[in-house]
Order: sequence, then structure tokens, then C-alpha cells
Amino acid sequence: MIMTAPLHNTQTTSLLKRLPTVRGKLRENVPLANLTWFRVGGVAEIMFRPLDKADLADFLTNCPEDIPITVLGATSNILIRDGGISGVVIRMLANFGEITLLEDNVVYAGSAALDGAVAKFCAENELGGLEFLSGIPGSIGGGLKMNAGAYDAEFKDVLLYADAIGRDGTCYRWTPEQMDMQYRSNEVPDGTIFVGAAFKSKPDSKINIEKKMLEIKTKREASQPVREKTGGSTFANPCRDNPKIRKHAWQLIDEAGCRGLVIGGAKMSEKHCNFMINTGNATAYDLETLGETVRMRVLEISGINLRWEIRRIGVDLEK
Repeated sequence: MIMTAPLHNTQTTSLLKRLPTVRGKLRENVPLANLTWFRVGGVAEIMFRPLDKADLADFLTNCPEDIPITVLGATSNILIRDGGISGVVIRMLANFGEITLLEDNVVYAGSAALDGAVAKFCAENELGGLEFLSGIPGSIGGGLKMNAGAYDAEFKDVLLYADAIGRDGTCYRWTPEQMDMQYRSNEVPDGTIFVGAAFKSKPDSKINIEKKMLEIKTKREASQPVREKTGGSTFANPCRDNPKIRKHAWQLIDEAGCRGLVIGGAKMSEKHCNFMINTGNATAYDLETLGETVRMRVLEISGINLRWEIRRIGVDLEK
């Protein structure tokens, strides 16, 4: 069988010479598996960690258009393929994670801020309405990208505006309506990188907010495999895409006999069968093959084509 060659030093050194000068950090051949919740995946050909928004905008303005760019956040809903990611991987860390309180109970969070950290900040400042963020294991940037949600609330419900930088370095500020945020999607142009967002909140007591967050934590731990190597919900709920469909993704997966299904080191959770698990030695190929097998079986049984909620990115290694 033919194996696709992974990224190598000669290739990356040549690419590095084509990139603009930055104030942040550029590194070659950076392993990605330990950065992801699944703990699988190849290397980043080049990783760029911008120093600030201006550094990021300058880089995007001057980066050749033919060089692919991928943004990674908390990687809680990302499956990076075994061949790694070609081009430049941009990762924004603590310097893009500040959370601040503006006027009129508006909370502004950088794209690298964890959703749970924003919920905690609101509790400390006695601001309610964002408790649901404590049940989303990701970052603000990723939540904006997919209009993340949990426990009957979504980003678009509390978002005032999002700040972003386009692939050409242009800075934008968009409302949820301008982004046409829908269930687990939006119409933001490809290549857009979110750098922060403002959320509306309302005064509430810290005790009441923490009570709601505890209820969310309890429900999540009781129903999801939160202590496993997983990536959250594998497939979007088709009942949200099509009101004629009455069932959730997990119900369709269960009815197709896929609860606990194993392929290689990958397994559909027994606890919540819309969650894939790396049992310890899975490859990205195992996980993606498992997901596609589940989709095929659900389609055969129900006629419903499940839509991936987990983002699958990078280069395949053919088996």
C-alpha cells in the first residue's frame, strides 16, 4: 500500500523563507497531537504564534496567497489527520485571551480565552446569562467559528459583535446578523480569523450564577465521557438542520447499532454514543474511519446523512 510522506525539513525550510518577518514566533515541524483533545495527528509544517493583533494582521497582509493557513484554538472539536497540516498553523495563546468588562455589562473576551474562563469571570463579576459557556470545552474563537452551544443556548444568543481579521489582513467587526449565524455554522468568509468578541450579560448574584454552573457541570459529567480523550459531539443534530427530523444524532447512532462500536483504537462511547473516544492507541485514521462508518450505517438504517460537527483537517496518510 502507498503511504503519503509526512512533512519534512527540506520542504518546511523552503516555505519558511517565503514568509514575512514577524514579531512573534515561527517554528518548523511542530508536533500537534499533544495539543489536541484526541491526542492524535501529525505535525504543523510551520507554526506561527503572533505577538498581538497588529503582528497577526501584518503577517496576513504580507503572506503569499498560495500558502495555506489554518487556525487552531483549544482544539476541543478538531481531528488533525496523521499526515499533519501543510502551510502555516496559527495558534494564539494567552496574549489573545484577555477578558475585560466594558460599559453596560458587556463582557469582551479574546479569541484564545476559554469558554469556561469567561463563565467564571462573569460569576466573579456577578453577571448572568453566560453560564452555558461553562458547558462548552473550547475557546471563544472556536465558538464563534461554529456558533457553539450547550444547554439550550448558543453563541449567537449572547453575542453583540465579533472582531476578526481577513486573509488579506483587513480588520472587521461583525454582528451575529451580519455573520448569518445558524446552528453550528456561519457565513463568515473562509480564511477569517476571529480575535475577540463582545457579549451581553445581565446582573445576577454570584450564588445564583454558580448554582447554574454547577447544575451544568453535574449534567455534563453524568451524560458525557468528559474524562476520556474525545472531541465533543461528533455529529450535528439533524433535527436542528431539518425540523422534519425528530431524532437527535445519538438516537440515530444508537438505533444503527453503533453504541460502543470499535475500529482500531477508536470507539463510540457507551456513555454517549455521539462521542468518539481514543481508547489509548488510536490514530486519526481510526477515528475518522469510525465516524464515516457510523455515518454510513445511520444512512442505511434511517436514510439520514449525519453532518460532521468535529472539524477534520490536515493531510491523510493512505492505508
